[in-house]
Amino acid sequence: MTDAPASFNLADIWEWAAARVPDRDALVVGPARRTYRELDERANRLAHHLRAAGIGPGDRVALDLRNGPEYLEAMIAAFKLRAIPVNVNFRYVAGELRWVLDTSRASALLYHRSLADAVAGVADRVEEMHAVLVVDDLDDAPPGTGEVPGAVPYDEALAAAPDGPIETEGRSGDDHYLMFTGGTTGRPKGVLWRHEDAFFACLGGGDPMRLQGPIADLADLADRFVERIVYLPIAPMMHAAAQWTTFMWLFAGGTTVLVPGSFDATAAWDLVDREGVNILTMVGDAVTKPMLDTLAAHPGRWDTSSLYAVANGAAPLSPSVRRRLVEAFPSCMVTDGMGSSESGIQGAARTMPGEEGGGAIAAGGIAAFAVGPTTTVLDDELRPVEPGSGTIGRLATSGRIPLGYDGDPEKTAATFVTVDGVRWVLSGDMCTVDADGTVRLLGRGSQCINTGGEKVFPEEVEGVLHGHPGVADVLVVGVPHERWGSAVTAVVAPTDPAAPPTLDELRAHARADLAGYKLPKGLVIVDEVRRSPAGKADYRWAADTAAAATS
Repeated sequence: MTDAPASFNLADIWEWAAARVPDRDALVVGPARRTYRELDERANRLAHHLRAAGIGPGDRVALDLRNGPEYLEAMIAAFKLRAIPVNVNFRYVAGELRWVLDTSRASALLYHRSLADAVAGVADRVEEMHAVLVVDDLDDAPPGTGEVPGAVPYDEALAAAPDGPIETEGRSGDDHYLMFTGGTTGRPKGVLWRHEDAFFACLGGGDPMRLQGPIADLADLADRFVERIVYLPIAPMMHAAAQWTTFMWLFAGGTTVLVPGSFDATAAWDLVDREGVNILTMVGDAVTKPMLDTLAAHPGRWDTSSLYAVANGAAPLSPSVRRRLVEAFPSCMVTDGMGSSESGIQGAARTMPGEEGGGAIAAGGIAAFAVGPTTTVLDDELRPVEPGSGTIGRLATSGRIPLGYDGDPEKTAATFVTVDGVRWVLSGDMCTVDADGTVRLLGRGSQCINTGGEKVFPEEVEGVLHGHPGVADVLVVGVPHERWGSAVTAVVAPTDPAAPPTLDELRAHARADLAGYKLPKGLVIVDEVRRSPAGKADYRWAADTAAAATS
């Protein structure tokens, strides 16, 4: 063991951390438990298997997986090979899965047995791959019935693979990390990072709590190692919110606890109690409200005294829910994080224990955040907004930012701009800046709908609904919803006003092409969809119409 990792390569940092605390628990998922040594040994075996199958530097390894130890094992194995793990939303149906596999140019795939039907739907694409591994589910999820030719059981592959470390020449901080996210086009986009930039911008830079500041040198990582931290992210590992925070704590010697299967508030609180969780990260109102409701409904059932920090990420908290969170955990630090896959972590709204009034939760219902030194708000001329001016601009971050969108120079040029020699990423969030520099988040500049922590772009849903014979025209908007934040709602002009399509019919029509969370939860029938003379959608009208009809 050395006093510092060899480089800012994520595999180098992981191997250094694993060597420091080999017998400490690194991961707990349901009945599965892995020490740092066990996790590293299994990742080595997987890396040997993938290398023997032809996977090497620059190759993409798609992970169509729910939560389980295999997710981390696969990410680490890919990093060891200088390959690139690809996060796949496990809710995707075959058409969406094909898009991600094609766009990412994946040459290997790991999938859970319960997801076999979607994978079987792209069997022709999967047959082209060098390696396909099927993973047994941890919970009682029923196995898929679809057949996937050439799939090898994961545990059998590891058992047959060689033991021992795996060496890969040329590992460095210039290796690539890829995060797929839903974007403004409605299709997932791969955000391509250098390892070193991702380490600082996404993984805390050696400061998981973001209280000390990033390290100045790799040797400083040893000083940031912890004696005991047990961390529980509610988000699944396919999300940046879980990936980033999990690796933050693994690189500091912490233990990550993951929720297996679907989100269940009771199961999450059971984990907090059983594992003595210290830090808990939730995902927007859709998760935080049920968590708080469940806790309040069973006073004294769970011991939560081990918690000293409660955080939120991936989807914003409404001011009322954040107040409830602060009130429920007055002795904890409560943090609401702000960022995106394109920008990394940009800022936070933090309430310290006992802080009067709960800190800067909101003003007029608008969330307030303190941002880092490389984040600002740019106006329409791409100049910094004057603090206190009330001017609305776009949130922008410079410094350690991604290389761009993988394989898409046009979208990269639109999102990553250079002004006076400084390269910025424009995340699409519209903001104002207070006189003291506090950024107030107004919302996305695009029409992207955030429903239960998932991003849904209206045009993708519209494109599918337009294929229904009963739809003459349609716009899709988000309508405020108590639990989901926004409910996907279709505003439809029917082909035959006397026999408009029903919501169930539209959902059944779209189900083959869209994941369940993208299907409309509401339907409003109108005589005509309002558009500009040029045919551009009037989303403001559609949103007002949908809100009025559903109130």
